[in-house]
Amino acid sequence: MASIVTETLNKTYSASRSDRLDVFPAFFNVAQKRVVIVGGGQEAASKLRLLGETNARLEVVAAELGSAMQRAVALTGALHIARAYEFEDFADAALVFTAQEDEEADRLAVEAARMVGVPVNAVDRPHLCDFITPSIVNRAPVVVAVSTNGSAPVLARRIKAQVEKLLHPRTGVLARFADGFRSAVADRLTDGRQRRLFWERFFDGSPAFSLLNGDAVQADKDAQVLLSRQLETTGFVSLVGAGPGAEDLLTLRAHRVLQNADVVMHDALVPQEIVRLARRDADIIQVGKRKGCHSKSQEEINTLLVEKARQGLKVVRLKSGDPMIFGRGGEEIAALRANNVEYEIVPGVTAALAGAAEAEIPLTLRGTASSVVFTTGHDLNGDLLPDWAQLALSGATVSVYMGRTVARQTAGRLLQAGLPADTPVAVLENVSRKDARRQVGTLADLQHLRDEKSNQSTALIIIGEAVAGIRLDRCETLLPTQSEPKLEQGMAA
Repeated sequence: MASIVTETLNKTYSASRSDRLDVFPAFFNVAQKRVVIVGGGQEAASKLRLLGETNARLEVVAAELGSAMQRAVALTGALHIARAYEFEDFADAALVFTAQEDEEADRLAVEAARMVGVPVNAVDRPHLCDFITPSIVNRAPVVVAVSTNGSAPVLARRIKAQVEKLLHPRTGVLARFADGFRSAVADRLTDGRQRRLFWERFFDGSPAFSLLNGDAVQADKDAQVLLSRQLETTGFVSLVGAGPGAEDLLTLRAHRVLQNADVVMHDALVPQEIVRLARRDADIIQVGKRKGCHSKSQEEINTLLVEKARQGLKVVRLKSGDPMIFGRGGEEIAALRANNVEYEIVPGVTAALAGAAEAEIPLTLRGTASSVVFTTGHDLNGDLLPDWAQLALSGATVSVYMGRTVARQTAGRLLQAGLPADTPVAVLENVSRKDARRQVGTLADLQHLRDEKSNQSTALIIIGEAVAGIRLDRCETLLPTQSEPKLEQGMAA
C-alpha cells in the first residue's frame, strides 16, 4: 500500500507544482441570463436544484424527464424544451451543463457548446469541462465555494459543512444591511483607517449582534450611534478559554477572536496548534504558569494586559480550559476594571466536562448523583474539611483539578471523613489530547497514586458513584487493593 501511495504522489508532483492551482476560482454573473441544462435524469436534476438558488433563467433541454427532474423543474420554475438539443439552444447562453449519463453524448454536447463560444460543464466528467462547480455555502449575497478540482468531492462536502457552521444563517442579511451604510460611512469618515475601524466595530459589535439576533430596528440604531461617534483607537481584552487541548473543542467565537487579535498572551498548557490559529502577524507572548514554574507572576500578567490595551491593541488572554474555572479570570477582570479597560469573556470547554465526555462518565446520574463539584485539593491543609469534601460525602460527583500532587492527601482526608474506600475514582490526564491517559480504581487506590510531578501533563481526578459508568476497556487500573471498585461491567462494552 505504501508503494502505491508513494508512486501516486510522485506522479502528482512531477506533473505540476503542487502548491499552484490547476483551476482559477471565479464567479459567473448569471442574473437574468440563460443557463441551459441538457439531460432529464437524476444528475441533471441535482444540478438544476443547485442552479435554482441563483437568479438565472433556467432552461432544460431533454426529450423526456425522469421523476426527479420533473420535481426539480416544478421546484425551480425552469423552462422545459421537450426535444433533443440544437446549436441554437446554446447561443447567447451564459453557461451550459450537460448530464446525459452517457459520456459520448456529453462529449458531443460539450463540442457543440464550445462551437458557439459558451463555457460548458459535463457533470462528473472533469476531463470534458471548461469549468467545475464547487460545493457552495449560500448566504446570499455572501457565497463560499469549496473545490478539490474533482480529486476528493467527499472532502469538499466535509469542508463545506464546517464552513456552514462558521457562518451565521443571517450572514447574507448582515451583508445587505452593511451595504446600506457604505455611502454614509464614506461621506462621514474620509480617513481610511477610521473607516476600517468603523467596520471592525460594526461587524464585531452591537450592530451585527442585534441584526444576527433578528432585531433590525435596534441594529440600525446601534449603527447610527457608532457612526456618530468620534472613533478612537482604544484597546480591548478578550479572556478566552482554549478548552482542554483539542483544536476542534475550541469554540467558534474563540477562533474568531484569535483571528482578530493583535496580541495573544497564552498559558503554557495551551497547545501550539491552538496558538497558531492566531493571525500570522500577531504578537505571541507566553505567560504560562505551570506548577512550580512561573514565567510571569499574575501581577506581571495583569500589568501587561493593561499596557497592551492602552496601546490600542486587541489583546487575547488565552487560557487552558475555561478562564473562569481555576483560570484566575477574576483577578484579571479586577485589574482591567480598575484601569478602565474594556474586555469580554469567551468561555471554553473545561477539563471536567471534556474528560467526562471522553471517558463516558455521567457527572450527574439520576438516582446516584444530582450535583457536581469543581475544586482543587489544595485547600485540605486545615483541620476542617472544605465544603466540597462535605458535598462528596453527601453523594456529589467531585472533580479535582490539578489533582495528581494532592491525590494521596485528598484520598486520605475523604476516607478519614467516612467516604467508603470502594468509592469509584477516575484519574484523567491530558484530556482530549493524543497522549490522553485514563486510570480507574477506588478511593483506597488513590492513596497510592504516584506523584510523577510532570510538567508535560495535567491530571483531573473524578470521585463519586457516577464514575461507575466509565468505559473500562479504555482505561488502565490504579494499584489494586482488597476492595473492589463498584464498576458496572455491563457499561464497559
